[in-house]
Amino acid sequence: MPLQSHMHLISTDDHLIEHPRLWSDRLPKKFLEAGPKIIEKEMPKSIHAGDGARDTGTKLAEVWQYEGRIYPYIGLNAVAGKTPEEYGAEPTRYEDMIPGCYEPKARVADMDIDGVQATLSFPSFPRFAGTVFLDGQDKELALLSVQAWNDYVLDEWCASAPDRLIPLVILPLWSVEEATKEVYRTAAKGAKAISFPENPSPLGLPSFHTDHWDPVFRASVDTGMPLCVHFGTSGKAPITAPEAPMAVMTSLFGCNSMYATADLLFSPTFHNHPDLKFMLSEGGIGWVPYMLERMDAVWAKHRFYQNINQRIRPSDLFAKHLFGCFIEDEFGIANRAIVGIDNITWEGDYPHSDSNWPNSRKLVHDSMLDVPDDDVHKMVELNARRLLNFPRS
Repeated sequence: MPLQSHMHLISTDDHLIEHPRLWSDRLPKKFLEAGPKIIEKEMPKSIHAGDGARDTGTKLAEVWQYEGRIYPYIGLNAVAGKTPEEYGAEPTRYEDMIPGCYEPKARVADMDIDGVQATLSFPSFPRFAGTVFLDGQDKELALLSVQAWNDYVLDEWCASAPDRLIPLVILPLWSVEEATKEVYRTAAKGAKAISFPENPSPLGLPSFHTDHWDPVFRASVDTGMPLCVHFGTSGKAPITAPEAPMAVMTSLFGCNSMYATADLLFSPTFHNHPDLKFMLSEGGIGWVPYMLERMDAVWAKHRFYQNINQRIRPSDLFAKHLFGCFIEDEFGIANRAIVGIDNITWEGDYPHSDSNWPNSRKLVHDSMLDVPDDDVHKMVELNARRLLNFPRS
């Protein structure tokens, strides 16, 4: 059956571009100079042609500055409204982006155009899991900056349309104590999900194979908020060689979700936290049937001499704890029963280059023509509402 009119389309992965005053409006006066702020700076200008990018001098760009460090991409990959031929020319000024990237009312208007009812958005400047604040030398400022981003999302961005914009928060990952406090603080203000690295280890943080994160995981369960592990949050991109084009990395990004799945399912995480939920944001689902088959085979033959659980198959853990997210995935949809029809959500990825805005609803409709009505409804709406505790208003 196609996507029916009564079914809401919910995106479990979009992105917001922070407005220039987000931190200056919220940080104490003594931190305004060192805190994140937009400045103008001469930056290299390039054009993209069939043979790649060419330097054409410099231009005056708007960039983020934090503790004196420059972060040049104010709207990394915020290309909604551009054609594929224009991709690669990252926005360097707010005027280069459509307002829905950074203004919540304009975002809702763009969702209406796209046929999307509700959406959850990851950060941009702080990186998808707030890991830019791991760079912070002043950890008091870093903590206040994390809290400022969360308060903006809760009090301004999502508060402007609480039935349409789903609040996701970030954590001060350098301190498990402060991170745990922030889970409870933001949950009390209405947060629905937590962004978390898909692999903490490359960031210099303890792995899923330790008990370090147990207080955060307990808080996640207590508050009913899933941990969303967006690909790339580990800071380790899947690239084969320094000379390889970015197309290699872009094609392999789903491997980050495969790595995270193997890591989590062979770790003690879900055995110690039987009600914990993880969302594999922007990871696709077509790889899941093979990965579960392979992991179950490894478990059956190789578990006896390793420090891994001896009783529960990885595929059984996946069904209970992990949720896949897809944009376009014909193979995954066709094999939805193996993936787990209750473990699939849709994502729009606005305003990034994988987004189909303004045609998302039409393309989802067309991809579901041979799918039974009940399965469609679960994948486009019901699974997301259940996982995020976000009922229809």
